[in-house]
Amino acid sequence: MLILAHVSDVHIDGSPRSIDRTRSVMRRLENLPGPLDAVVVTGDIADNGLIQEYEIARELLTTRHPTIICPGNHDARSAFRKVMLDEDGDGPVNQVLRLDGLTVALCDSSVPGRPEGFLEDETIAWLRDVLAESPETPAIIGMHHPPVSLGIPYVDAIRLRNPERLEEIVRQYPQVAAVIVGHAHTAASTTFAGLPLSVAPGVVSTLLLDQELDIPVPVDYDLPPQIAIHVFDEGRLVTHVRPVL
Repeated sequence: MLILAHVSDVHIDGSPRSIDRTRSVMRRLENLPGPLDAVVVTGDIADNGLIQEYEIARELLTTRHPTIICPGNHDARSAFRKVMLDEDGDGPVNQVLRLDGLTVALCDSSVPGRPEGFLEDETIAWLRDVLAESPETPAIIGMHHPPVSLGIPYVDAIRLRNPERLEEIVRQYPQVAAVIVGHAHTAASTTFAGLPLSVAPGVVSTLLLDQELDIPVPVDYDLPPQIAIHVFDEGRLVTHVRPVL
């Protein structure tokens, strides 16, 4: 059995609020009394893609646990690479974490300058190679943008484009057990290509359904930050959501 902490949408902008909420989440993970196999962070690390924001985020997201991080639509690839990975370049930031009995492949679904998501040819090829390398090992695919509609018009308008490109891979490699994403700032669960799709809650804010709040962009900044805890056991993903008070 493996335990993964899933953190998303910290949106570090230099403000005390975003910093304090992220620090609270990471403190919770550091102080867990039981074992944690990895921390997975699915995008929107910075709010404006600035070097200074990533410098703060790098310090905040540093943990004793194995950690893997991908960009979101608010991130800037070159700045993300330089600060978070000590690398140069502006291509897709694709990351893989190989645990004992599980591969976590995080794809860069960001589109520079655009809010919607897309998996570039380079990312598609990379994902195929990662999965082909360990066909007997169960895998979880992660990214920022959900590949399906979630019933929230604001998010659905900027979800992953051409999700059939991902679906083709998922159906080709049977070791893929689930897909995990962020972007929506709300915990949600559904299916994609016949597999579980788990959407992480937001750290910086919570996005509500239109029925819950009558404003154009229904964002609640008063609810506490939340995280998802994934339990992966015998090929099955079980997700628990926890507020961080």
